[in-house]
Amino acid sequence: MSRLANKEASQSFEEYFKRATSPMMTLLLLNEKPMYVYKLSQELEKRSNHTYKMNFLYPVLYRLQEQGYVTEYSQEITENHRTRNYYAITDSGKEYLKVMLKKYRELLQSVDTLIASGTVVEEQNEKMNPDTIV
Repeated sequence: MSRLANKEASQSFEEYFKRATSPMMTLLLLNEKPMYVYKLSQELEKRSNHTYKMNFLYPVLYRLQEQGYVTEYSQEITENHRTRNYYAITDSGKEYLKVMLKKYRELLQSVDTLIASGTVVEEQNEKMNPDTIV
């Protein structure tokens, strides 16, 4: 596989992973306190050591809001009466977050187990045939 193909596959995997986990990450932060989108984005990036840069938080928030897991409200924040839309997790959002975290941990453990078992198989194959390079 070429270096370009490797890079594209890696980026694709990362993008899919972020899309799949973004509702959980969003609810996780909102579980701490209500936030506006820019603050959510900053927190995700900061806490992930600049790995979790997401430009698509609005669709995530809108979907969570439609599902009843997040609520939106406006709050005046400056002297010139500028308002900002804050998002807060609902009680059903907190329950959903618990379910998602449990399922995430189960899936992560399963993937780790599969990876570990694959590593053991590779090591056994290498011991049996040292000329084979995987």
